[in-house]
Amino acid sequence: MSEEFVTAEADPMERAAESALRPRSLDDFVGQQRVRDQLGLVLQAAMARGTSADHVLFAGPPGLGKTTLAMIVAQEMGMPLRLTSGPALQHAGDLAALLSDIREGEVLFVDEIHRMARTAEEMLYMAMEDFRVDIVVGKGPGSTSIPLDVPRFTLIGATTRSGLLPAPLRDRFGFTAQLDFYEPEELARIVIRSAGLLDVVIEPDAVNEISLRSRGTPRIANRLLRRVRDFAQVNKASHIDLACAQGALELFEVDELGLDRLDRSVLSALVDSFGGGPVGLSTLAVAVGEERETVEEVAEPFLVRAGLLARTPRGRVATPAAWLHLGKTPPSPDLGLFATQ
Repeated sequence: MSEEFVTAEADPMERAAESALRPRSLDDFVGQQRVRDQLGLVLQAAMARGTSADHVLFAGPPGLGKTTLAMIVAQEMGMPLRLTSGPALQHAGDLAALLSDIREGEVLFVDEIHRMARTAEEMLYMAMEDFRVDIVVGKGPGSTSIPLDVPRFTLIGATTRSGLLPAPLRDRFGFTAQLDFYEPEELARIVIRSAGLLDVVIEPDAVNEISLRSRGTPRIANRLLRRVRDFAQVNKASHIDLACAQGALELFEVDELGLDRLDRSVLSALVDSFGGGPVGLSTLAVAVGEERETVEEVAEPFLVRAGLLARTPRGRVATPAAWLHLGKTPPSPDLGLFATQ
């Protein structure tokens, strides 16, 4: 996503506004019908037995609702939710301190769980399976292992890169859900719901415009809606129509495909500086002035999904659609630039 949106996301008021738009129950949650049905069954069965639900893993790109679903699980179970993240659990002691304070039936949410330290992961295995941990006191031959019983709890893990999860950890989750990108119709329903919560009057054409530029991601749809609302407010518009939405999205550099500044920088570098590729990821990142991880994890997934960029054994390649989107004529297919094998 663009630098402008990253800055906005870091603002506490922006986070609070985003939180206010989160659905509070599975019935209010739009999209992901298969996941909702499966998760609803898991929760209903656990409540009927009077036990904690199985551990749950949500996998998928950012912004699709993993954190929201974790909050909904706690809400549906009538239990408190504890939130932490993989990067915050860099030592076994970090996890031990967290688990020692947990109560019966609570829900523990670990975001970006694939980024946990290995020592914390190994402790988590025993906590998930046997609901106990062994705390080692001291070092060397004089060290002592003290067993600590942990109340039954439900662990919810969220990851954007499920392939990085060790198999022993992945296999300990009783239910794994893969979240998919949303269709424009589903995003339109989200925009309409959020507009109602924000007390904003918006025309159907404007709803569709925002939905089509939201990259299949509810978080981006809500963020764009708030920026369009701001644009309408500053320009003293009584409601949001198509022209208002287009003006706001143009100001914030979100084009008709949902590409932002970073996306277009990547495509422009590929086409203008490297003749369409192939080019290595590190070289491409330097060309656009971003970190390698930013290009790979933020820009590339959507560009690949949109058919604008291809990952080949020789490097990244701009597809003919990327050339056309930039208003340029693609090279002849005879050059072999677009082969993906």
